[in-house]
Parts: sequence; structure tokens; C-alpha cells
Amino acid sequence: MKKLLITRVLPDANLAAARARYDVTVRDTAEGLTVAEAAEAMQNYDAILPTLGDQFTAETFAGQLRCGVLANFGVGYNHIDADAAAKAGVAVSNTPDVVTDATADIGMTLILSTCRRAGEGERLVRADQWGGWGPTQMLGTHVTGKTVGIVGMGRIGQAVARRCHFGFEMPVKYFNRSRKAVDFAAEQVETLADLMAACDIVVVTVPGGGDNTHLINADVLAAMKPTGIFVNIARGDVVDEDALIAALQTGQIAGAGLDVFAKEPIVPDAFRAMENVVLLPHLGTAALEVREAMGQMALDNIFAWDEGRALPQAV
Repeated sequence: MKKLLITRVLPDANLAAARARYDVTVRDTAEGLTVAEAAEAMQNYDAILPTLGDQFTAETFAGQLRCGVLANFGVGYNHIDADAAAKAGVAVSNTPDVVTDATADIGMTLILSTCRRAGEGERLVRADQWGGWGPTQMLGTHVTGKTVGIVGMGRIGQAVARRCHFGFEMPVKYFNRSRKAVDFAAEQVETLADLMAACDIVVVTVPGGGDNTHLINADVLAAMKPTGIFVNIARGDVVDEDALIAALQTGQIAGAGLDVFAKEPIVPDAFRAMENVVLLPHLGTAALEVREAMGQMALDNIFAWDEGRALPQAV
């Protein structure tokens, strides 16, 4: 029986499906594999089901490897050096599509929560500091009809845009490095700075790592309106967190909603100290049916590899 390493605890249905076919080891920790641990795992397991935080760098693919497949749990795989894996003959897959709607929903959660000061308001009520309703109490940003800008018009970006366009009558603009046509009213702009300047709310949905590292930097943030709201549901490394903190602290932009951070689970104290920032603990796909679908998709790729078939979601 082949040996399978699952690097985080998955839903019971996924673990049962894995154990029905393999000798399964499950790491019962929230900490990702270090480079050394990942390298050791490549020597000791036939297949690995990794996720965000596991450090499969180029050096983990050196030497004679037992592992033939990394079936990543999640659409983002910037924690895996896919080029090095390919050179070593290790197949890599991810879990697109099943995460799209859930992640877009969290994008809308952050748009609404940040614009309407929901986090701040809930803290006020919980602290028993609410003095009662008044015409000028906690005035926020009206969402309906505002212009939204999408950075990265892939599956998730389009899902956010659709919700904004059809649900909230928001004009949609987007920046995408390649030309991208969509089947609803949306305008592609030529530069990221142009997008930031033109929109009331900006949502980032690009993949992490590579050229997208610190795509959102001080110069880009400086182009935003002082009333602008910034939302990140992509990866934490896409944003220069120091630049975003400075923009918020100086009032260069009005607020931010963040589901991801550069050094998760570490969240900068400066973010926690600001009332105009909504912080979520990477909830993008945190619904049982979504996580079960992700786990099954990852397992289906392992099954395909085991049976000598092409991986359905090969990267």
C-alpha cells in the first residue's frame, strides 16, 4: 500500500476516502512543513497532499525522490516550486473552480464590512459602548453604485465582479496583464495605477508569488482616492504590508479589508490597532462543503497519478 502524507487535518470525509486506498499519515498541526521537513517527506512518501505554508522549495526536489505527486489543497501553489518539481519528475496539481464562489463571497464580505464599518460597530456593541442610534452615527461608505476595480480578472476576479455588477449595480473596471473579455459590462484599463485612481473600491484576486510579489506597493496605493477602500483576498505577499499600513495611518486611503497576510498567522500589530481595517483569518474557502470538495479534488489527482492517468488539475 502506498504511503500518503496529508500535511493538515482535512474534513472526515476526505480522510476516510484517503485511508480507504493508502497508508495515510496526517500532521495534526497548523504549522507548515519547513524546507527540511518537506525534503524529508519527499524521500519517505509516495504522494503528498500539501497546502499553504508548506515550503516545497527547489532544494526539496534534490536527489532520489520517492514522492511522485504533490496534490495541493488550494488554488494557490506559490509555496511549491513547480518548475523544480517538473524537472524532478514530480507532478503537481491544485484545486481551482471549487474555491471560486466561496472566495468571491469573502470578497463581498470584506467590501461590505469595511465600507459599512461592521467590524468597528460590532466591537462597539460587544464592549457595551454603543450610546444608541443617531443620524450621524458611524457613517460609512455606501456600496451600491460605487465603482469597483478588480486586480486580476481570473475566475475569482470575475466572480467578485459579477456580484458587484449584478447585485450592487456597481460599474466594474479591471486590470489584467493580458487582454481579457468578459460577458458582462466591465472596462479593462491599461495600467494598475489607472485602475487604482478610477475606482472607489479595489479588490485584489491575483495569484501570489513571482512577479505578483508586492504588486501592490507604495506607488500603486498613492494613486488611490483618499476615500478608497482596499480589499485583498489573493495572497498576503501580493501586498507590501508596510506600504499599506503607511497609507492607512496617514489617511492616504480610507480603509482596508484583509483575508490574507504576508507571514500568516502573524498579523502586524499596526493592522490590529486601526479601526478602519477589517481582519479575517484566511476564511476564503472556509465552508465545509467547499473544503470537502477541495479535498476530494486533491485526492482525485492523486488517484489519477496512481493509476497512470493525466492529472485533471495539473499545474
